[in-house]
Amino acid sequence: MLAFHILVLLSAAQTATTGAAAAVQTPDAAAACTDAKYHQFDFWVGRWDVYGPKGRQVAHSLIEKVYGCGIRENWMPLNNQNGGSLSIYVPAEKRWEQFWIDSSGSRAIFTGGWNGSAMVITGKWGGPLVRMTYTKNADGSVRQFGQQSTDAGKTWAPSFDFTYRPAKPAD
Repeated sequence: MLAFHILVLLSAAQTATTGAAAAVQTPDAAAACTDAKYHQFDFWVGRWDVYGPKGRQVAHSLIEKVYGCGIRENWMPLNNQNGGSLSIYVPAEKRWEQFWIDSSGSRAIFTGGWNGSAMVITGKWGGPLVRMTYTKNADGSVRQFGQQSTDAGKTWAPSFDFTYRPAKPAD
């Protein structure tokens, strides 16, 4: 009789586990990340040395595909104010979202999307509205051009201009 109860409990546990796994990984969920829209930002994925407009290196950055559909940025500036972001395409909203945090306690949420030649996302960062445009260059580098607006997007002024170049191998 005890063996019967143990068998019933094991069977119930296996059914519960199988049911939970099925709920987590449905065929639709597994296929969702295959849509081309989830790959619009893949050109940014890589290990980079980042340079400012005068050609001076300002950071290292590791951009990785994560969790099937997401992109994680690990921003490692030479001034030690690290930060990072998570980005994902949100089909219900038909847009990209990026959540940024850094070592100063700053955070920002950006939204936007692919305009046919660049990824453009906008959000409040501190006081001003910030727009970032990511463009893949012919040489394989990526330009991240930042602009800010203090009049709710009526006018824009340049705020930063970075070029991501493939990182040089460590010696």
